[in-house]
Amino acid sequence: MKLIGPFIQALPLSGLPLKGPLQDEMLEVVEDAGVLVQDGKLHAYGNFNELRKQHPGADLEFMDEPLVLLPGFTDCHTHICFAGNRSRDYAMRIAGKSYLDIARAGGGIWDSVTRTRGADITELIENTVARANRLIKDGVTTIEIKSGYGLNLDTELNMLRAIRQAGLHTKASLVSTCLAAHIRPRDFDGDEKAYLQWILRELLPAVQEEHLCERVDIFIEETAFSVAASRSFLKEAVAKGFLVTVHADQFSSGGSGVAVEAGALSADHLEASTEQDIRRLAASDTVAVVLPGASLGLGMHYAPARRLLDAGACLAIASDWNPGSAPMGDLLMQAAVMSAAEKLSTAEVFAALTSRADKALGITRSGADLQAYPCRDYRDVLYYQGRMKPAFVWKDGEIV
Repeated sequence: MKLIGPFIQALPLSGLPLKGPLQDEMLEVVEDAGVLVQDGKLHAYGNFNELRKQHPGADLEFMDEPLVLLPGFTDCHTHICFAGNRSRDYAMRIAGKSYLDIARAGGGIWDSVTRTRGADITELIENTVARANRLIKDGVTTIEIKSGYGLNLDTELNMLRAIRQAGLHTKASLVSTCLAAHIRPRDFDGDEKAYLQWILRELLPAVQEEHLCERVDIFIEETAFSVAASRSFLKEAVAKGFLVTVHADQFSSGGSGVAVEAGALSADHLEASTEQDIRRLAASDTVAVVLPGASLGLGMHYAPARRLLDAGACLAIASDWNPGSAPMGDLLMQAAVMSAAEKLSTAEVFAALTSRADKALGITRSGADLQAYPCRDYRDVLYYQGRMKPAFVWKDGEIV
């Protein structure tokens, strides 16, 4: 057993409701705190001196500077397995070019598909590890990672293999998702229904045979897959034993309703969600995942996070780190900036980055995943809008 501390404050963030609004008064703040870790799991929080008296045989990991302790964050929506970048797209976008202009010039998702298809698995592993390590340094101890830049059998499988291998070379916990239903590839000879059937009949059995992932995602949008085709696809994916999630309501409404109908773990994006969509999500067990990084990258409004919470939804915040619309990958900064725009309380933001994000992945954390910030008041963490980074990060009780 190991005792870590003392900390000026520790916030367990345990016991908070998983749905609806949260007030900061609901946060448990332990002063002069310590944390006991046993076999990599969190054993107890409490007053440091009291824990030291109660467990005199515990090994001591002494903190000799003012620190505030939080649980590690979960980034429940990323695309960090890819090759190349799309800085040219970004330059065109901020110069006023439209999505179609960029696509006609050879940019967009297909550019990332071409570059990722051209990378070998070693490059994909190294890229994924480097990005995962940057996230864990920022206090993100669990990371969801999607495929979706392969869009053919070999590269989709290689992406998922790379994510699995990357998990052996980073301390972060990685959760993989098959997003072969990202867009219909230009080189596929058939319509959207035929392509989705190819995923179901050819790709997903291979994914299951190699135990590469248990989650399937689809992008429901006018430029991707229709509501009708997506509804059928998700129903069959669930029948095959996959958990499902949905890219929903980014530019137009409709996807979140399909997500709720399919019993999806989450509906992600939601910038275009209507009041009816919001009410439907709030009445369901589907987590509403908002992605402020995409709003910043595309120069568009944020998802209606405040209205989702006030309606009673479970709200999580993720980075959407990808090479096109959300290249920043700074989860805390994005959450802090969105909180100011959407008037989210500190409690709501911290829950959206921990327990509610875990729910979006269908996981329950058991390890001692922790992070400590160099300050004396937990409110400083969002006050500095992501500029303050953790001084220490622990994964399963061990400093990363």
